[in-house]
Order: sequence, then C-alpha cells, then structure tokens
Amino acid sequence: MFTRSELEIKTIPELRDLCRRYGVKPTGSAAYKVSYLTSLMAFPQLALGQLREERGLKSPGLSAIQFFEGVIDEMNSPTDEQAALIKITLEGRRMAYPDRFDQENLLNLHKAKMHLEMVVGLLSQ
Repeated sequence: MFTRSELEIKTIPELRDLCRRYGVKPTGSAAYKVSYLTSLMAFPQLALGQLREERGLKSPGLSAIQFFEGVIDEMNSPTDEQAALIKITLEGRRMAYPDRFDQENLLNLHKAKMHLEMVVGLLSQ
C-alpha cells in the first residue's frame, strides 16, 4: 500500500495524520518516525492475515448464507401488478391515504429483498 520511500519523505506530523486517518497506532514511541513507518507499512498485511485466521471481521458460515436465501425465497416475487406499482412508485407517484401506507410497505419489501439478494451475492463470492 505505502512504500517505504513515500513514507520516509513525510514529516512526523504528516505520518501522525496518516495514522489517525486510517486508525493505526504507531509501533513504539510516537516521537520517532520509524514507529509510524512500521505501522503504516505493516497494517495491510496484518489485516489480511487476521482475515485468513478468521479473527475480527469474517465470512459467515454456509448455514447463515442459506438462511438469507431462505428468507429471499419466502418473500417470493412480485406479481405483474405489484411490479408495475413498484415501478410507478420509484418514479415518484404516490397513492392517496390510506393506500399510500401499503404502497410504501410494498416498496420497502421490494427494497429489502433486493438488498438481501445483494448480501447473498456479496457473501457467496
């Protein structure tokens, strides 16, 4: 990510700002440049090592992904009329109350299903 040469030309305040920006703590004393250099050069590999060791943020198991797929299946697909109402709602057209509440609910269900499909797609890669 960062090369040693690009970091060595920076001042301690610039290195401190970079560490703050990425939430990285200097290794050792904050009074020395090498403390910042070490941390800024090492954190990408440390982060990937932690991912491989399944520490911190990790992928859910197959059963969790299958659960989300089951939720998607249970939500089913919109009928042709529901799909048309979703499209016109996305264009900004709203029904009169009290039907507007159900219209918004339909749109929210559609959005939730789309987001769940994106979740499954992202986690299945």
